[in-house]
Amino acid sequence: MKFTLEYPSDVPDAHLSLFTGAALAQVSRSAEISGFEAVCLADHPAPSAKWFRNGGHDTFEPVVALAFAAAATTSLKLMTNLLVLPFRNPYLATKELTTLDTLSGGRLIAGVGAGYLRSEFAALGVDFSRRSELFDEAIGAICSIWSDPSNPIVGADFAATGEMRLQRPVQSPHPPLWIGGNSAAARRRVTRFGSGWCPVIADRGTSDAIRTPAIDSIEAFRAAVDALGDQLERAGRSLSEIDIQVEAPAVDLSDAASVALWHHDVGRLREAGATSLCVHADARSLAAADEFVDGYGQLIARTVESDVPNGSWR
Repeated sequence: MKFTLEYPSDVPDAHLSLFTGAALAQVSRSAEISGFEAVCLADHPAPSAKWFRNGGHDTFEPVVALAFAAAATTSLKLMTNLLVLPFRNPYLATKELTTLDTLSGGRLIAGVGAGYLRSEFAALGVDFSRRSELFDEAIGAICSIWSDPSNPIVGADFAATGEMRLQRPVQSPHPPLWIGGNSAAARRRVTRFGSGWCPVIADRGTSDAIRTPAIDSIEAFRAAVDALGDQLERAGRSLSEIDIQVEAPAVDLSDAASVALWHHDVGRLREAGATSLCVHADARSLAAADEFVDGYGQLIARTVESDVPNGSWR
């Protein structure tokens, strides 16, 4: 099991001390030391006040912030979680992602999604009703640009008119592409383009709010993983090729019973098909976030130990 730290600016009451470069660098270094595989940030370039009042959040622009995190670390992977592709021209998105992969020495995980906030689409001048079409177009274009940078790509709203001259990313054939969403369409995209899947296990109310079909239990998650496995097999691929990331169970690190329940729930998620967990840190202050990340490192160490044959719990 691998662990990704969501930078703790992802809740409405995240402390202002977390919105500095020094804080981002400090938390990223702590995550690397504590055994996290990656740090990630969400993508909300134009959040509305209404959404914020209803539990939404502000955050840094993910590619810019992850480049800052890259400069403060040496091995920590850098994940967009999730970059909303319909917001961006595919050439611009590819340039952003390729630059981050290059500057970090090949540490990018490109997590991408279709988006769900109608008001954000309106603010950015993108037709919300076309988001699925634009997402499919962008994934295909980005993979084509990475595979053959000189070949001009033409889309519904953009057109390269001649041979292109673009830099390839460090990772070959391209950075890992992880695709978000619970739908059959999301699994189809993973099957065709992805090396990772980021479904959401949540109740129907939350799932409706983010405009994705509900996966409301571990049993439902297991069934969705099985369905993905079937699709991959039909395409000549294997589920073993795919990372599957879901949110980590909440835990009170100071409560032994909570920690024990966390281990139980993580075991169930692993058995159902999860290979990576996205962790939400304490966002009450920079000190609280740092303390949480340090303490979580002990859970990571014990989980990694349990993954090793003949490993034992302390």
